[in-house]
Amino acid sequence: MNADPAGVGQLGDRAGTVDVARERAQTVGVRSAHHLNAAGAALPPVAVVDEVVAHLRREEHEGGYEAAAAVAGRIEELYAAAARVVCAAPEEIALADSATTGLRVIVDALRLNGSSRLLVSRSTYVSHALHLLSLAADTGAELVVIPSGADGAVDLERLERLLTGGPRDVVCVAHVPTSSGLVEPVREIGALTRRSGAAYLLDATQSVGQLRVDVGEIGCDALVTTGRKFLRAPRGTGFAYVRGAFLERLVPVAPDVRGAVWTGAREWSLSPTARRLETWESSVAGRLGLRTALHQLLERGIDVTGAYLASTANVLRQGLAAIGGVTVRDPASSASGIVTFTVDGLEAEAVSRRLAKRDVRTVSVPASHGQWDLGWRGVPSVVRASVHVYNDDSDVAALLDAVAEIARGAVQR
Repeated sequence: MNADPAGVGQLGDRAGTVDVARERAQTVGVRSAHHLNAAGAALPPVAVVDEVVAHLRREEHEGGYEAAAAVAGRIEELYAAAARVVCAAPEEIALADSATTGLRVIVDALRLNGSSRLLVSRSTYVSHALHLLSLAADTGAELVVIPSGADGAVDLERLERLLTGGPRDVVCVAHVPTSSGLVEPVREIGALTRRSGAAYLLDATQSVGQLRVDVGEIGCDALVTTGRKFLRAPRGTGFAYVRGAFLERLVPVAPDVRGAVWTGAREWSLSPTARRLETWESSVAGRLGLRTALHQLLERGIDVTGAYLASTANVLRQGLAAIGGVTVRDPASSASGIVTFTVDGLEAEAVSRRLAKRDVRTVSVPASHGQWDLGWRGVPSVVRASVHVYNDDSDVAALLDAVAEIARGAVQR
């Protein structure tokens, strides 16, 4: 295998204080494939898997409720760890089974009506977009897709003109989209929403775990993220942040015994914390795995992690751009660990399948997952490669060599 397929240098001098060899030793999946799909579901560390399996074994012997009671203190530690990751307070954290669920519960709790205005970024993920489109159709709320600037990000001047002032405006932005390596200017958006009084909801599914996220600096009222992606936690886990003062606006459509108390025949009271948005049933084993994953991230360092991922992704972009017949589809300013590209003459799904046959794991993202982004750009689909701290030079070389071979084959057909 070519040690430096694109002449862009090795990752060793870019690793900073990430001990990539140690991360690989703690990640079983790197032994069988070049896994470049952290934005879909990252490879979990051994410690996370061990935590999950151990609790399932405990449930096997003691019963689910009994096992949950025994680890209640460790679940409380999960709230504190999640709060540390996004620079919030533990009472501002709610646990969920996914970012999609967390965002849906928050938006529904706003009780939108015909006077509401939804201002959404082009980077909005399909599940959130479909929910908002459905709500707009049902309630009569106005839905406006915020125009993008030349760099592909939210056009801040246009957003400022769209804001009417007051809480009727609800701004929804994806920090990093599923369809490119773009990073939205979330702090600048926060400054605009604070001045106007609009609500600001941030989908941080693809950013928490790889980028520094400080909800105070960003100025968002609520944030959601998932466990399985850059946090390297089990599937079916996630959490939300809700700013304390904003919580008063949220009245859950379906109160649950976890976040509410039935106080009389027709009365109930809601939890004064973000837990009013939670439901009783959950995977305790999965949440223990999330706790372990968050602790590992905090120990490694978020800034260090983000720097390594951005640097590795940049090496990939440079290498892909040097291959004939390959087009990098990320905006030029992309600074995340997500890389998207296309190969002339081949559908993205076909490219991803051919890469998989070479033990290189990527995913194809169709325009149906991002109509306001890929559809708007006229790109039917992209191949998405996304890196993490367990990826090294061998993974970069494997992807670039395989893509070059596939691109040559497409030209020769």
